[in-house]
Amino acid sequence: MEILEVVWIIIQLGIGYNLVLPLLLFILWLLKSKSGKSLKMPFEADYAIIVTAYEQIDTISHVLNSILKVNYSNYLVYLVADKCDVSTLGNLDERIVVLRPEQVLSSNTKSHQYACERFVRNHDFITIIDSDNLVHPEYLNELNLSFACGYSAVQGVRKAKNLNTQIAALDAARDLYYHFYDGKVLFELGSSATLAGSGMAFKSELYKRFLTDNVVIGAGFDKVLQAWVVKQDLRIAFAEDAVVFDEKTSRNDQLVNQRSRWINTWFKYFYIGFDILGKGIRSLSWNQFLFGVILLRPPLFLFILISLIFLTVNLFLSLTGLLVWILAFSMFCLGFHVSLKVSKADPLIYRSLLNIPRFIYLQVVSLLNSRNANKRSVATTHYSDQSLDDIEK
Repeated sequence: MEILEVVWIIIQLGIGYNLVLPLLLFILWLLKSKSGKSLKMPFEADYAIIVTAYEQIDTISHVLNSILKVNYSNYLVYLVADKCDVSTLGNLDERIVVLRPEQVLSSNTKSHQYACERFVRNHDFITIIDSDNLVHPEYLNELNLSFACGYSAVQGVRKAKNLNTQIAALDAARDLYYHFYDGKVLFELGSSATLAGSGMAFKSELYKRFLTDNVVIGAGFDKVLQAWVVKQDLRIAFAEDAVVFDEKTSRNDQLVNQRSRWINTWFKYFYIGFDILGKGIRSLSWNQFLFGVILLRPPLFLFILISLIFLTVNLFLSLTGLLVWILAFSMFCLGFHVSLKVSKADPLIYRSLLNIPRFIYLQVVSLLNSRNANKRSVATTHYSDQSLDDIEK
């Protein structure tokens, strides 16, 4: 076999395994015995709920109202209003501490650090909520179940609060895929759930130490954070019933701006996967090894697009290669369907799948804009104005 042929096969395997991996993980997950044991927190832990807002405050009243409706009493909300006019919010509940930075921060981690330095008291745990999120009434109680089991970091579920457009529904489908495989399956196989930027919580001292030890410029603080946690061989728990409702991108420009930042972030930090993978091999840590494998995976649209290109090339080069790619795509489609089925996806999400080509095209546009992503915008513009009552109807 010629060297070029070997290299060609290796390159294809380097991309193609991403199509097969979800189904393989699902099969391993099915074979693994499930433990239904959960512990209850012996006391009502004290939470600091950090809500960050940058420029936009249109959705702030909804997120604050949803937090105040939680079935929990021992918490304080720290609203970091960065470059925001909060005069329209009026008189707020005494459990809400409004912080107005003297200088523009333009950074999640800087906003979190700003809040931590102004805590009214020493909190047991910190949870991060975005300004477009809505919090389920049992959110803090569900986080407690994971912390009671001894975990130091927990990722909840970000459910869609809007399915008002085909793009929003496809965005929700993508989230269901990642929540299932990168959250539930990964954690229950003994590794760590990936972090999603909000709906996550940590022991206070752990998160404060991260903020002290790491300076993150631009988007992607959750990527740096999850790597920092797993490098210590701590596991990030997945709490599937700790729910926050998250706004899905509903417009073309909104999607392109957001995905440009996300793609830029992946290219900026994907090398960390090699570090964690190597660390897992050296220390024989399954947590680190499997997490490192997941971090090396390209964004969903990118490995699908590259796989389609390889499949097309094999139409002219190799019948065997073509059949292997068709099998790999079939396995991926089955794995994707499993994630939607297990997650009980809304019928709107299934109907939106016909628009996948358009969704991929918009993300290709995002890829082309990713080099200057942070110059285009520093935050996603929000358009949904739903309250928790709207969702529960």
